[in-house]
Amino acid sequence: MNHKAGFVNIIGNPNVGKSTLMNAFVGEKLSIITSKAQTTRHRILGIVNGDDFQVILSDTPGIIKPAYELQSSMMDFVKSAFEDADVLVYMVEIGETELKDEAFFNKITSANIPVLLLLNKIDKSDQEQLETQVGLWSSKVPNAEIFPISALEGFNVSEVFNRIIELLPDSPPFYPKDQLTDKPERFFINETIREKILLHYKKEIPYAVEVDTEEFFEEDQIIRVRSVIMVERETQKGIIIGHKGAALKRVGVEARKDLEKFFGKQIHLELYVKVNKNWRSNASQLRRFGYNQK
Repeated sequence: MNHKAGFVNIIGNPNVGKSTLMNAFVGEKLSIITSKAQTTRHRILGIVNGDDFQVILSDTPGIIKPAYELQSSMMDFVKSAFEDADVLVYMVEIGETELKDEAFFNKITSANIPVLLLLNKIDKSDQEQLETQVGLWSSKVPNAEIFPISALEGFNVSEVFNRIIELLPDSPPFYPKDQLTDKPERFFINETIREKILLHYKKEIPYAVEVDTEEFFEEDQIIRVRSVIMVERETQKGIIIGHKGAALKRVGVEARKDLEKFFGKQIHLELYVKVNKNWRSNASQLRRFGYNQK
């Protein structure tokens, strides 16, 4: 029996549904999902295994013009997605007409690997708009196969996945068959806490935050976790904690519930807030948090 395996990298503008699609494929919540742009900061692998295939999916940050060092590092993750892909999945949403970065767009249209262009959120459109959009993207990316989908509703998702498997090269698996991702447990704890901050705080607060899990002790019945929320200024620290600690408590309770589902165990979560001035523009801090690939 032939075995297929390969890397399938998902790229597109911020907020088009890349993380929702990856989680739908994997069947686990690996990428955090919120309605805010720039939710995904890293490149996250999700591995889907079958008897005769291994699909290694890669969710990447939305394509933006970088304004500071952290965003430059995020775009490096996107660039790396072109380098090892066997299949490129380019996601756009209904109503979208261009990629925010011309150079990336040229890379997609000149790619010498299969490109699947997924037109997402079609549940928000009518037939006429859909036909117009399919026509537009067919002319813009003539090298792509186009699939209208709704990642959220699950429409056409399995058809896209089956097509991906067809396009993969014959290869033995790259990872053990029981592996779900390339990220350690602490990464998912950090991301889950960050998701709750993105959901509950406004303006610049979520973008000034990084989470660092300093302790992770797994016992038979419980996992004990101690995580630090980093902010850039004292005023942000006060906002994160909230009146009598209420805001921080809400983040902790919601994150703990999600993590208990993810790990299938009781979680004891301690949260602290620290000021780490201008970490987003500090190369050594970014390296510490796993951003700079250079």
